[in-house]
Amino acid sequence: MNKKKEDKITRREFMGKAAATAAAFTIVPRYVLGGTEYTAPSDKLNIACVGIGGKGHSDVHGVSSENIYALCDVDDVKAAETYRDFPKAKRYTDFRKMLEKEKEIDAVTVTTPDHNHAVVAIAAMDLGKHVYVQKPLTHTVEEARKLAEKAKEYNLVTQMGNQGHAGEGGRLINEWIWDGAIGDVYEVHVWTNRPIWPQGIIRPETIPSVPSSLDWNQWLGPAKWRPYHPAYAPFVWRGWLDFGTGALGDMGAHLIDHPYWALKMEYPDTVQASSSPINDETYPNASIVTYEFPARDKMPPVKMIWYDGGLTPPRPKELEPGRKMGDGGGGVLFVGTKGKMMCSTYGNNPRIIPETKMKEYKRPPKSIPRSSGIREEWIEAIKGGPATTSNFEYASKLTETMLLGCIALRVADKRTILEWDGNKGQFTNLDEANAFLHKEYRDGWTL
Repeated sequence: MNKKKEDKITRREFMGKAAATAAAFTIVPRYVLGGTEYTAPSDKLNIACVGIGGKGHSDVHGVSSENIYALCDVDDVKAAETYRDFPKAKRYTDFRKMLEKEKEIDAVTVTTPDHNHAVVAIAAMDLGKHVYVQKPLTHTVEEARKLAEKAKEYNLVTQMGNQGHAGEGGRLINEWIWDGAIGDVYEVHVWTNRPIWPQGIIRPETIPSVPSSLDWNQWLGPAKWRPYHPAYAPFVWRGWLDFGTGALGDMGAHLIDHPYWALKMEYPDTVQASSSPINDETYPNASIVTYEFPARDKMPPVKMIWYDGGLTPPRPKELEPGRKMGDGGGGVLFVGTKGKMMCSTYGNNPRIIPETKMKEYKRPPKSIPRSSGIREEWIEAIKGGPATTSNFEYASKLTETMLLGCIALRVADKRTILEWDGNKGQFTNLDEANAFLHKEYRDGWTL
């Protein structure tokens, strides 16, 4: 690491050490530097953003209280709006070159297709950068575990971008369930309106020209080579096995997050799936995935059932006629020994059902610290503030749970209930399922 003088550390070194030893360091309050609304340039992080079109656009703006130091995207057209918004930021198409050249980067956001998350995040972490990675955290179980290991090894500040985790609804769900509002929860139903992109299709045979604005080789990253086709990018990559994680991976990080957090879940004992036809290219159009979790922390065993592609759980008899289940995007239904509770997609509007029971319930005092926002948490933690709540220790296990369901879909034809040993990180009764815990990477793209 270059130093301006032999007896001084660089600004980047200082920021890294400040986060790693937050108990020992206190960032100088901003009001001391120039008023309550003033942020000194030296108090801002240098943030690099990889993937800046689509959701990446909002992620860049979500951290724009800091210095947007560098921007990286493989598609000049998709990135154009963000480039216009931050004209002073340095521009790259290859994140590896950016990380190699720009030594002053403090932290990196990753908002690429799922299959690129791990290679970008680990490259940044190996250089001591704090990282924020969009949901789902990774493309494989092995990658999820490696990111958690790296975060712990380097003592870096990490966060997964599942924004509902920072919301008020998620905290109310936790507080009410821990208060015993519906008794012991023994079953959870989770559903989504996804996929809203094509699935259950085969690889296109035509080979159109690659748009001049797109670096297709860089977009593929670690995935096996295939010719470009608009059936893959942008957005519709989510349904392809080589690039995305289907409806379960896309929305599970939002929906499953709430029972996973509130019920203190960790590793499931078993997972099984059924679906519409699945092939070797894409996820199915509709599926049901069932998980069984063991008892934990004085909570009983719990069954969690996932539905997508228009499938939903049976309508609970407690729900008033004409009242919607969840919202248009999906929902979560908690079933307890003393009642039921429902929330919408991002944990919003949690309610005990029927509404008469909600009105009778005496809410407990708020006991969980409220969040400033999913990205704001990350920035504050880097500067020595409270720890992030969707850090990689938590997010890796949540992501692993979702990905186990994706694997169950790929071996559903074996007509078996997969048994999972979370401590060993392997299936114990169907070895061929273990092959899907990891993937092969193209040369030059290994973790």
